[in-house]
Amino acid sequence: MAGRPDHPPLLCSGRRDNAVRLTALDELAVEMGLRQGQGLAEARAIHPAIDVAEEDSAADGALLEAIADWCDRYTPLVALDGSDGLFLDITGCAHLFGGEQVLLDDILLRLFQMGFKVQGAISGSPGLSWAASRFGAGGVIADSAAQEVLEALSVACLRIEADTIAALNKLGLKRVGDLISMPRAPLARRFGSHVLLRLDQALGHEEEPISPRRPVAFLSVERKLAEAIQAEEDILELASRIAQSLCSSLEARGAGGRVFELVLFRVDGRVFRIVAGASRPLRNPQRIARLFAERLKSVHDELDAGFGFELLRLNVLQHDSYEASQDNLLEKASGEAPLADLIDRVSARLGDDVLQAFQFRESHIPERAVFAYPALGHDAGNEGRQNPADTTGRERPLRLLPRPEPVEAFAAIVPDGPPSRFRWRRVLHDVARAEGPERISPEWWLDQEAGQERDYFKLEVASGHRFWVYRQGHYSSDYRPTWHMHGIFA
Repeated sequence: MAGRPDHPPLLCSGRRDNAVRLTALDELAVEMGLRQGQGLAEARAIHPAIDVAEEDSAADGALLEAIADWCDRYTPLVALDGSDGLFLDITGCAHLFGGEQVLLDDILLRLFQMGFKVQGAISGSPGLSWAASRFGAGGVIADSAAQEVLEALSVACLRIEADTIAALNKLGLKRVGDLISMPRAPLARRFGSHVLLRLDQALGHEEEPISPRRPVAFLSVERKLAEAIQAEEDILELASRIAQSLCSSLEARGAGGRVFELVLFRVDGRVFRIVAGASRPLRNPQRIARLFAERLKSVHDELDAGFGFELLRLNVLQHDSYEASQDNLLEKASGEAPLADLIDRVSARLGDDVLQAFQFRESHIPERAVFAYPALGHDAGNEGRQNPADTTGRERPLRLLPRPEPVEAFAAIVPDGPPSRFRWRRVLHDVARAEGPERISPEWWLDQEAGQERDYFKLEVASGHRFWVYRQGHYSSDYRPTWHMHGIFA
């Protein structure tokens, strides 16, 4: 091209089989006779002027993931194919773009405008599409022409091992058409059943499922824009409009969304995914929009609108059955809607693990009687459930230590009495009043501290503080029990 300075071929190298070899080449390097897998020293000896860069597998993987994210605009079923390819299952999607040929042309043109030279094919089987895009001319292949296209390609297009390809070539079997015309039984005995399996997959005789990199959303609604938007206010307003269509679909299914995903496709190909959860099933567009309003405040610095977003999509990743309730005359939902709204907004702004809820367990051991979990998973149906460890109605400390701490007790009235003084956290306390013991036994089916029982005492010291202390085990001729601090009363 006139006016364009000449440049040396560009290649990438990496360590393979304890040697530095060429891992990627541009077209000029291929024209010069260099090949992938060739030793770097040999390539430099042949062409000293070549420009070689060290490969970055992590960056290559991140780039392929970014392209796969961009391809989500065409279908939610996108799978990675090694380190340099993608599989797109466009079943039921092609008509949305004007047909298979229009869809393929749009993908290739957009990627070319982004600086990628790619080749693709659409056919009835993943194997044939892989073969035609890498070893053929690509394009849309009709089912009636599948075998004819495949017969003209090299046997390397069947995704079989290099040793098998070399062995086939030595026998003169260089094209797929040569294999198709051969008896199948001798081929299986000589080269294994894997060759025939790959051939049947390419011909569409055997199913070959692909594994999408992301789960398919329960429901999805999107909006393509004639003019890109950048402001957060415009994003939220459009998300609220999309949510109205989404909520009508949820209502038709008797479901409500628990986890929502807002996908923003930027005009330059970058994709942003914003996920927000709800503490109970939602189908109210305004509440869904408020969730993303809080999330956008949280990720404000990470969300770079660039030249704007051209496509917005709202997905329902998780859902649950929705029980409709009658609102009152003030149009304010009854029940725990204010609490649920608070949980949703705080979790969306600060993270799912900021607010914790508690669930009772069937255990009398205090530190195991409840466990914490994110408040977004809070079940309002358990509000009135009684703690199994509190069936006696005894008073429990306001503050329970995460783990019992050792206490040095003095002058305890044995065998069942409380101590007259004790030292905890290097402070000596004189006991003024005591109540107890309350005996709590561990679960016999668990190996808990050698199965020793606990005798709990409420101790009030001279300073007025009240503590919850327990003795582990019982006095005997060969065993001296230990004392522990477990809680503090108000």
